[in-house]
Amino acid sequence: MYSHDTFGLGHLQRCRTIAHSLVEDFRGLQVLIISGATIAGAFDYRARVDFVKIPSVIKLRNGEYTSLEKHIDLHETLRMRQSIIRHTAETYRPDIFIVDKEPLGLRGEIEDTLSYLKTRGTTLVLGLREVMDASHLLEAEWARRDVMRKIGLFYDKVWVYGPPDFYDPLTGLDVPPAVGAKMKFVGFLQRSLQRNELPGHRPEGDYILVTTGGGGDGADLIHDVFDAYQQDPQLQHRALIVLGPYMPARKRNKLVKKGSKIPYIKIIEFDNRMEDLIAGAKAVVAMGGYNTYCEILSFDKPALIVPRVKPREEQLIRARRAAELGLIEMLLPEEAKDSQRFADALKVLPARPRPSQSNPHLTLEGLPHISEIVAELLERRAGHHLSVIEGMN
Repeated sequence: MYSHDTFGLGHLQRCRTIAHSLVEDFRGLQVLIISGATIAGAFDYRARVDFVKIPSVIKLRNGEYTSLEKHIDLHETLRMRQSIIRHTAETYRPDIFIVDKEPLGLRGEIEDTLSYLKTRGTTLVLGLREVMDASHLLEAEWARRDVMRKIGLFYDKVWVYGPPDFYDPLTGLDVPPAVGAKMKFVGFLQRSLQRNELPGHRPEGDYILVTTGGGGDGADLIHDVFDAYQQDPQLQHRALIVLGPYMPARKRNKLVKKGSKIPYIKIIEFDNRMEDLIAGAKAVVAMGGYNTYCEILSFDKPALIVPRVKPREEQLIRARRAAELGLIEMLLPEEAKDSQRFADALKVLPARPRPSQSNPHLTLEGLPHISEIVAELLERRAGHHLSVIEGMN
């Protein structure tokens, strides 16, 4: 599996969820995740799931990239990444290669590996979030690199991690029939608690969980939550705030200082088992990235989403659609700046209907569907392997 991971935790978390589910369902299977996430090593991995860390690249607010190591220029970092990915593919010789979200990798870094694996007969799978971005932004980005044609050229399958009636990630794009025929909507990826949870992991009593995912651009939302508490003395729900591992230190220090003056608020920097914190919460306040959204649905929590609206519109599109279906409540960032309005929404949040009450037909079946497809692929490969051996005999 490949996860470019330049900003946030989403790609790595999605790969890890799928990998853990697959090794549970297939006894002999091994999964190797190639990741650029700076904190890939901060998570637990099940037996037979491992990761290779490639040098990290970070995404700036303007959408440009830079090397995490200031003394190495971006071009050199990308060359190193490309070489490690190719070498890993040659050594590991995978039956299946699953690429998360970026069809050609960061700046085309996996194109040469895709060509190589194609000649080896590896099944190449592109996994897309159910919402990628606003169609005009995605179209411009993909047109520059001739991405749509190359998806048709390289990939055997395109999995969409959502149900078909929620959203189509390629809405508004000119999708060639060759690509459309490879697309399969597998469904949302359900999250579950690890069986060996450590005791004392969640706070005692009731709390609202406030999370901004990786936290790289989450400071505004947390400031707005604090302002809502300071604005309305009747807002007395206990709140557990997770800042996220990518929040810049200056912003983090500012928030810790401001939050310490509010009696109902507890702040932690990061927790590598967010599923546990979400499962224990009365309700969730979040920006609504893909993983947090799957966790809200998996643990059936009332949720208030304040989405990021630029430079990407992915969270906004997802939140609008989910609000339309009654799954969550949404406030735009400028609406959350109105402290009284935000406080009013927070006060009633724990009593809001859970997603399963407002939309009982919604199921999360992505992981079992992926296992079914993988079972078919492995059987076909085994059959092909046998017929080759018989032919040689």
